[in-house]
Amino acid sequence: MKKMLGEERRNELLNILKNSKEPITGTQLAKYANVSRQVIVNDMNLLKARNEPIIATSQGYLYMNQDDTTALFEKKIVCIHNAKETEDELLTIVDCGVTVKNVIVEHPVYGEITASMMLSSRIDVEKFLQKVKETNATYLSVLTQGTHLHVISAPTKEQIEEAEKRLREKGYLIEE
Repeated sequence: MKKMLGEERRNELLNILKNSKEPITGTQLAKYANVSRQVIVNDMNLLKARNEPIIATSQGYLYMNQDDTTALFEKKIVCIHNAKETEDELLTIVDCGVTVKNVIVEHPVYGEITASMMLSSRIDVEKFLQKVKETNATYLSVLTQGTHLHVISAPTKEQIEEAEKRLREKGYLIEE
């Protein structure tokens, strides 16, 4: 594809994201637009600054359509566990048909740090963990000795309650 100019490229990237149900990586978008990945990062930031509902997940960029609200029930939960238990925690949640939308930690200097996750299946969890391993990254919960929050969502309240029950049984859930 020929190299596109800034505004034309951003409009085309926006159309691609709007028409995709799956996350698209910056590298894939860069190849499509014949630009560097850093140009894509800058384009995504410019689009977000225009209030386009684009989120960056560990699997790539997603456009959050208004009709993507099939998950009507949402809850914020507080969890604690060590890094080795992260896979088990995430699988416990997604196995109940619940999406892990994000992770939130309270940092003593920066305040609340939120990272989008959008994990809905075992495959999503596997890809997330593989990316952590490949990049030698650490989990945000390391900053808070394992304590973190997740916003979770599901089509039914019962699915969220089942995920909470299973997390509670494993000792991952902190409650009042």
